[in-house]
Amino acid sequence: MRDLNLPPRLPPASGRPAGSARIDAVDTPADSSDVRRRNLALVLRHIAAHGPCARTELAAATGLVSASITALAAELIGSGLVREAGLASSGSRGRPRKLLELRAGRVQTVAVEVMPDRLAGAVCDLSGTVTWRGERVLAAPGDPRPVAEQIAGLVQEALEATATPGRTQVHTARLVLAVPGAVIEDDLIADSILLGWRRIDLAALVRAALPAGSCPVSVVNEANMAAFAEYHALASRTGTAPRAFAYLRVGPGIGGGLVVDGQIQTGGHGMAGEFGHIPVAFDGPACKCGDHGCLVTYLGLEALMRAAGLDPDLHDQDPERARADFDRRLRAGDPGPARALEAGARALATALTAVSRVADPEQVVLGGHLAAWSDWLVPTVLRHFAGRRAITPTDEPVLSTELLGRHATIVGALRHGCETVFNDPASVPSLTRP
Repeated sequence: MRDLNLPPRLPPASGRPAGSARIDAVDTPADSSDVRRRNLALVLRHIAAHGPCARTELAAATGLVSASITALAAELIGSGLVREAGLASSGSRGRPRKLLELRAGRVQTVAVEVMPDRLAGAVCDLSGTVTWRGERVLAAPGDPRPVAEQIAGLVQEALEATATPGRTQVHTARLVLAVPGAVIEDDLIADSILLGWRRIDLAALVRAALPAGSCPVSVVNEANMAAFAEYHALASRTGTAPRAFAYLRVGPGIGGGLVVDGQIQTGGHGMAGEFGHIPVAFDGPACKCGDHGCLVTYLGLEALMRAAGLDPDLHDQDPERARADFDRRLRAGDPGPARALEAGARALATALTAVSRVADPEQVVLGGHLAAWSDWLVPTVLRHFAGRRAITPTDEPVLSTELLGRHATIVGALRHGCETVFNDPASVPSLTRP
């Protein structure tokens, strides 16, 4: 199967870099257990990122003593996450060193993206290699219970497709559900305007629809996962990761995400990064969120069609056809769409100014329709920034377009699932355990 642009090796960690602070000696059993998990994660990440490598290299890279490395490596081998991969010369008269490498296929993670009209699913191993993909039309999207049953059906299809005779020892670590809406405490959807849901515990509904004893379930915001994936794709391409990173995209609505020091910021109510609902004009058009003048009321596809003098009802009937019609007219030189994008760009510049003042991102990535129409949007945004650039030229964020496109959410959700294993390798059962 084709890798959906995940970097070939998932580590280093999305947050704290490998080799950062850890504790080798503690006073209580509880602390000892926590430190063991952290050191297991430290060793596994290094092997995944730099393996095959010897135990002596692990000790030098992590700062852990040789006895600790020996015990941790034995535990990782016992759980099937790591295997010995031959010998390497020590460069002296000493015995050859045994090399350790990640056994990526030992664990898989499942991701499902929930959209207003369909479900998209994928499965990958710890290296990020995708082993299965599938989609299905979403029936009765307004009712969460049938949606949960359809998600469970897609997951079962994925697990059956990957349950080949040679993969009997594969551990399914997590199911990650990416939804368009604010998520609280990793399972409760506080609000989803696109799905028409409020206070829905989707994780509980899906768990109830799956067979007993299935893998843990996490619910995450779909735009946050796209931001997470785009952040890592940018870091992989450039070799450096911005400390603060913002991602905005226009699809059915306007979503986005904010990444700081490698970590998605969700805020106190799961609403951080909801750039589409930044008010850019308090006396502007009414928004479905209950506010007025939100960015989406100027730059959302329905708003752009209305401003261009096109039939906004087409957006509700067939959003993809509406987008294609707007795009065709824009590129043919129709002044209506160009005028609508000019107004939308001014609103975008206002929103980005607010984001820049609060979060100070070094990089802002535009996705979805924003990327497709960046030639019309970005010049206006840069003109809006001109005054600030003259005073503090180094404070202006770099604007660029997305690298992963429509796959970004599913890539991010898969990576999120893999990260749960890298953060806690002890969650993978031993191969010798009954």
